[in-house]
Amino acid sequence: MKWILPRKMLSLVVFASWLMMVNSVDPGSLVLAGIIALAIPLLTRRFWPDYPRVRSRWALLRLLGIFTYDIIISNIQVARLILGPKKKLTPGFLQIPLEPSHPLVIALFANMISLTPGTVSSNVSGDQKVLLVHMLNLESGKAQEEAQAIKERYETPLREIFA
Repeated sequence: MKWILPRKMLSLVVFASWLMMVNSVDPGSLVLAGIIALAIPLLTRRFWPDYPRVRSRWALLRLLGIFTYDIIISNIQVARLILGPKKKLTPGFLQIPLEPSHPLVIALFANMISLTPGTVSSNVSGDQKVLLVHMLNLESGKAQEEAQAIKERYETPLREIFA
């Protein structure tokens, strides 16, 4: 069945999108939507990367909880920093060594950092071993501690999820 429907969700989205575009559910539209929904994933199969399998759903739920909490707390902290005296701001860059090698896991890690207020992932080294992150408030001499905290908070659970 995998060779007929290599990307089930893509087929479902294409099928539904086609029906919404033609604004009809008559038999001809259903057949054409089905043909297109089967053809597009088959024709584009070689362009889709293989995704790592989720090994621990519990770890995924735990990470989502941690991430949601971090976003809420970071919003409060960034608001205090921005509304407070400007001299308290100490922006800076830190380099985070990367352990995962799969591009999807690295992208998820970088996006989680960027979605947390006060931090932005700005570059991944060519060998995919270092992530450069800009922080709104990076105290001098604490770059190593911050990098380690981010790794423990996000990268470790990601490695557990996508072992």
